[in-house]
Amino acid sequence: MALVGLALLLFASTNVDDIFVLVGFFSDPRLHVRDIVIGQYVGIAALFGVSVAVSLLSLVIPSAYMGLLGIAPILIGAKKLLELYRSRDRVEESLETRSVSGAYMRTTAVALVTIANGGDNIGVYTPTFAIRSGHAITMIALVFAVMTALWCFIAHSIVSHPKLGAPIRRYGHRVAPMVLISLGFLILFQSGSVGLLLQHA
Repeated sequence: MALVGLALLLFASTNVDDIFVLVGFFSDPRLHVRDIVIGQYVGIAALFGVSVAVSLLSLVIPSAYMGLLGIAPILIGAKKLLELYRSRDRVEESLETRSVSGAYMRTTAVALVTIANGGDNIGVYTPTFAIRSGHAITMIALVFAVMTALWCFIAHSIVSHPKLGAPIRRYGHRVAPMVLISLGFLILFQSGSVGLLLQHA
């Protein structure tokens, strides 16, 4: 259950922005629901796959050193906190699909936007996967698959009932940075990287 909880926090903290992107997708009458859902899955799968590939370096590098990558989500979270402190409202660009035709192209467009919007995700996922077994990564993948479906459902519901989006817009960006920072410290402790840092302090 602890692993499932970690996977839930990992997905939610790194994909809050995707809610707003998905709302934009579902609001566009030129995009079909199926294209958006498939594109989102392809994008998330690509980010997940790259993170797993990079984490394989842990096979030749001690986990304590790989765990130092936990600094990445801490920095990402700190950056997001700084942006909140400076009151910089992040404006999501709407997807331009005027020249896009066909289900394949629409799905590809959604996937590419998901990947571009999730650049920070790799920096968070990689250190998490690097200190876990193949079975654990498989479990996290399953949770991600369920959460991706939930994200699509939530975004579609927001489009159908606009008032539901108000609380998310008000608090989502404030909660995510703290969760990212907490995950980073958790990675550092679980991998033994804290002891490594103290030895070289």
